[in-house]
This record gives sequence, C-alpha cells and structure tokens, in this order.
Amino acid sequence: MSADLTWLLVKDNSCFLVKRSGVQFTTEPNNLTNLNSFKYSGLANNKVVGVSAASSGKGAVLTIKKQSISASKLIKAFQKVSIAGSSRRAGKVIANSTARSGYRADLRKAALGRLSAILAAQKPKKVTKRCGRSTLRK
Repeated sequence: MSADLTWLLVKDNSCFLVKRSGVQFTTEPNNLTNLNSFKYSGLANNKVVGVSAASSGKGAVLTIKKQSISASKLIKAFQKVSIAGSSRRAGKVIANSTARSGYRADLRKAALGRLSAILAAQKPKKVTKRCGRSTLRK
C-alpha cells in the first residue's frame, strides 16, 4: 500500500490519535515529535526513524525501518540499534544514520531533539542541601 493512501486512512481515525484543545497529537511508535502529520508519521511513511529510551534506563534505542521487507514480516522490518555512552557519541550515531547516509535527512533535527530530551530525563537529579532560616532581617 502506498504511503499517501495509508496516510489518508490513518490521519483522522487512529487508535494513537489524541485530540486536545484543537491540536491533534499522536502516540504512535517511531513518531519523533508526536504531531499528527505525514512528515513525522511512523505508520504511513516507508522510511521511519524512531528514538526511544532504552529499557535498562541508560542510553537510547534508534529504530530504522528496512526497505526490502515484505508486509508479512513486519517484526523483521525494523532495525534497532542501542546507543550507550556519551551524548556526543549518541548524537553522532543518529546524525550519521539519518542525514549523512541519505535515509531521512529532514528528521535529523527532530531525532537529535528527542535524544537530548531522553538523555536529560535519565540524568540523576541534583540534591541541594536546604539551609535553615534566612539570616536577613529588615
């Protein structure tokens, strides 16, 4: 099925669709911005890029859809690469896999934004010691 036909079927009626305050969001997998648009759709496009948190709690998982897989083998259609280590290394992996290889260069910025949000959420929060009463008086 073509990507355009799939988008026409999915754009208004989908189990992933969330409509709030006149804006449509989606919770579908491999959608980098969670906006209900054809550009970011993980269901309608033939070339898909997804970034999600790793199950171990450290790092991220990059998901790319392979091209030469039939519709009956959807499990094997996605190639997942786990990225651990520094944020610079993870950024290079995502930039190389999306933009430089010619896969989906238009999703590079959104993928890097999703990666930085995931890595920021995984950092431990700083604990600050709270002082007693303030000593300033009027």
